[in-house]
Amino acid sequence: MVSYFNASPLDAEDQEVAVQKLLNRSKELDELERVDRIPDPDPPKRNEALGGFLIGMLTAEVNPTNVKNLLGFLGDRLSGKAIEMEVEANGKKLKVKASSQAELMAAIEAAQKFVTT
Repeated sequence: MVSYFNASPLDAEDQEVAVQKLLNRSKELDELERVDRIPDPDPPKRNEALGGFLIGMLTAEVNPTNVKNLLGFLGDRLSGKAIEMEVEANGKKLKVKASSQAELMAAIEAAQKFVTT
């Protein structure tokens, strides 16, 4: 799963703060196998301040039995914020976007069905 904050109205610094908070909280979750920042494959020179990671992005490995709990966690923390998720399961990918609570709930439901089928 990849989480994007890039579609939000936050500037790069605020996106980084939001990603770091979500990363720290996510590392405490039993539902996740792994969660990390995404290294920038082509970082600009003198990018020490951002650590060479893509701004506003995280990636996580989730056991399929824990998808519902994880998406509920994300929904609680990200509702009202524009997000984009990619879900990969069984060799297929699903990309969903949400910018409202209703869209987020629909995206969560679509991701759950995608993973279980």
